[in-house]
Amino acid sequence: MSRIGKKPIPIPSGVKINISAEAVEVQGPKGKLRQTLPAGILFETEDGKLLAKTAREDRELGKFQGLARSLVANAVTGVTTGFKKELDIVGIGYRAELKGKQIQFALGYSHPIVFDIPQGIEVAIDKQTHLVITGIDNQLVGQVAANIRSLRKPDPYKQKGIRYTGEQLKKKVGKTGA
Repeated sequence: MSRIGKKPIPIPSGVKINISAEAVEVQGPKGKLRQTLPAGILFETEDGKLLAKTAREDRELGKFQGLARSLVANAVTGVTTGFKKELDIVGIGYRAELKGKQIQFALGYSHPIVFDIPQGIEVAIDKQTHLVITGIDNQLVGQVAANIRSLRKPDPYKQKGIRYTGEQLKKKVGKTGA
């Protein structure tokens, strides 16, 4: 029994939802998203809320009910408010520059690194060392942030690299003499 899957999703004003057998389309002020559904999961609208239901009583469908409900809730949130990830570039001479639909990074390598920004993602760069990644698709925003971070992972000892804003870097525990 999925507790998350049973929670209703409130539908904000200005959001249109189109439910079909295999997908849910959500359209709002920021854009339009289509979320495919796992087999055996159905959605219904009831009193301005969206409910996820299973096609039959099966214990295995419970986990997919919670998954589908979370994905559709993220789509509703995305088309109304959007998602945002922030990254910091730390290191002497490390910087980023926006050139059209590309970001050019100087990360201490012998060459600049060019990163193509996918469609549906917006990147803002403050002071050459702070990146703000925004978009309506939560999965795409998180993946782009992870891809940018992987260009120069943060080093916990020298404190250099690309890290999420507010991320705490953990050092490995040293050997004990006992």
